[in-house]
Formats: sequence, structure tokens, C-alpha cells
Amino acid sequence: MKKIVIALSVMALLTSCVSKKKYTDLEARNKETQDLLNTATVKLNSCLEEKAGLAATAATLKEQNQGLISVSKDMTVLSTKGAQNIEKALESIKEKDLKISRMQDALTKKDSVTLALVTSLKSSVGISDPDIEINVEKGVVFISIADKLLFKSGSYEVTDRAKMVLAKVAKVVNDKPDFECMVEGHTDNVPYNGTGVLLDNWDLSVKRSTSIIRVLTNQLGVKPEQLIAAGRSSYIPLVANDSAENRSRNRRTRIVVLPKIDQFYEMIEKEMKKQRP
Repeated sequence: MKKIVIALSVMALLTSCVSKKKYTDLEARNKETQDLLNTATVKLNSCLEEKAGLAATAATLKEQNQGLISVSKDMTVLSTKGAQNIEKALESIKEKDLKISRMQDALTKKDSVTLALVTSLKSSVGISDPDIEINVEKGVVFISIADKLLFKSGSYEVTDRAKMVLAKVAKVVNDKPDFECMVEGHTDNVPYNGTGVLLDNWDLSVKRSTSIIRVLTNQLGVKPEQLIAAGRSSYIPLVANDSAENRSRNRRTRIVVLPKIDQFYEMIEKEMKKQRP
């Protein structure tokens, strides 16, 4: 009660000290200030909410940025590896293209080179006879001689006429001391019915081979270390053994000349040079 009396006394005092106009102005200013404060408070709250939203967005963007940086690093590594792999692949392709090109060049020259080599060997042998064939297969030279030029029927004794033919062959072998020559005996399919040490066509084919080798080494000066004896019996026929003529073709001795690759191409090169204008 006492406080109420004091408050009324103060109000009376203020009323008496401040004019009504000033009080009204103060009250208006107070209201204006309150309105401004309320407006500022609203804007502040709005700004705080916006700040919180921006902070959340910034955090999300930062996280995404870190992810992108990580992906970028991975992509850089992958790109580098990919570039290296592509480079290796291109190098491999270039090497293969070069090999293919060389092989194509070699195949292009093959036919003319084969003809040149066969011509050279025929010239060296000096024989033009349908019972003597000279050809080249896969870098190997074959001299095939019909047995009727070398042996009597069912025999492995070399005839005098055969020694004349073998002398020509020996000239080729002696001119190439680093070459090896395999002497192959071939028979027809008629079973061997002779007597003595021979049991069958296998024995006959091998014995004919060794007989020729003895003539080449003992009488014609060919080095034994250059020669290989082999017998093929009747199992590699040229034609079917269905007639006397065909069986005669299948009875043959084949001398296989086995040059080293570098010597082979050296021989080819020499012959090609001879044929150049």
C-alpha cells in the first residue's frame, strides 16, 4: 500500500514536471523505436535462419567438393595409367605391323627367289633329266633322283651310271662345306623278298642311303660329317602305288640340303645379283 502511494506521488510529480506535448512525443518515439526494434528482431531472426541454411549448404558443398577432389585424383591416376596403356598398345601394334610388313615382303620375294635358287642348283649339277628333280620347300633344297638311275631292282649296289650323277651332286655339296645333307631312301609298297641281311623295305631304303653316302665320301670327297643317312621305306609316296609307272616314281633317293638360314639367304642374294641386268 505504501508502494502504491509512492508510485502515484512520482507520477504526479512527473506529470507536473513534463508537459503533455512532450510526453506525447516521447511516447510516439518510444513506439517508433519499439517498431524498429521489432522489425530488426524479425530481420535478425530471418538472417539467423538463412545463415543456418547457408552453413548447412556450405557443409554439404564442402563434402561434395572433397568427394570431387578425391574422384579427380582417381581420374588423374586412371587417365595417366590409361595413357600409358594406350602408348604401350600403340608400340605393340607398330611392332606387329613391322613384322607383318617384313613377312609380306619375304612372301612377295619367295616365288622369284625359289626359281632363282633352283636354277642355280640345276646349273651347278649340270643335269637336265626328268628323273632328277630339284625344288625348294620352306627354305630346304631337295634333289630327288629316281632309283633306276642309281640301283638295279631290289639291289642297294650303286651303278656306274649313278656314280656319274652323284659326282654332280657331290660338286654342290663340296661347294657348300657348312651345309648338311640328308640322304633319304624311298621304296614302293611291294614287300622286299630278297635274301641276306635285309628284312624289309625299311632295311632296303636305309641300305640304299648308306650305299650312296659311301660313294659320296669314299670316292667323291664329301666330308662324312656333312651327311645324314635316312630311310623312309614306302610311307612317303609321291603318287599312289597303283601302277608299275607310279611305283617306279616312288622308288627314289632324295638328297635334302639343309643350309643355315644366313647361308641360305646369302646363296639367294648371290644368285639374284647374277640375274640383275
